[in-house]
Amino acid sequence: MSPPVFLAGTDALERGSVILDGPEGRHAAAVRRLRPGERVDLTDGEGLLAECVVTAADRASLTLDVLARHRQPPPSPRIVVVQALPKGDRGELAVETMTEAGVDEIVPWSAARCVTQWRAERRDKALGRWRGTAREAGKQARRSRLPEVAGLASTADVAGRIAAASLAVVLHEGAGARLSAVEPPAEGEIVLVVGPEGGLTEEELERFDAAGGRPVRLGPTVLRTSTAGVAAASVLLAATGRW
Repeated sequence: MSPPVFLAGTDALERGSVILDGPEGRHAAAVRRLRPGERVDLTDGEGLLAECVVTAADRASLTLDVLARHRQPPPSPRIVVVQALPKGDRGELAVETMTEAGVDEIVPWSAARCVTQWRAERRDKALGRWRGTAREAGKQARRSRLPEVAGLASTADVAGRIAAASLAVVLHEGAGARLSAVEPPAEGEIVLVVGPEGGLTEEELERFDAAGGRPVRLGPTVLRTSTAGVAAASVLLAATGRW
């Protein structure tokens, strides 16, 4: 079984010995009950991973010796999923599965037909849940480079991301082109837009088309917005050779 993964600061991982404390240390010591001699991996979430062994443990922290370090370069091409806000806790489900698959950035989007809307007074809390889910899913998936969860985007923001991308595709059940037939670029950024359960409006489709977004479909069935992102990202990860 692979060693458990915990987060630590970059500076700490550059040293020969690391003290893992705070929430990560308490979880490792009190919940996972790791003891001297056990293997642990630490990452800064930005590509640096340290293979460690526990040398001491108390109720709220671990002391570890670093055995080896590995630096994962930034992925190319970079895959960004613009995710329309799903209902209830399906947003966290979408973030969790896309993080496990290997998506590099997730952009929450307030589409016109989203049933859920992040009001100003609840926005920070909702965004915090998405970011916390990405962090925990990244550790579970043993990623040394965690995905970025951007701030809430408007339709204008999404159009800007599409215009700046090396490739931008927009999932739409009525599209004639299949996502599996799209030739991805070797580098740069691929932006994938996933609409809400109610579908994209004509205005959104026209705006994204004008920015360079290509409408594509996944297959003969219609997926929920919370599962369409990971399915489409999987196609792109395989097409780019990252899988």
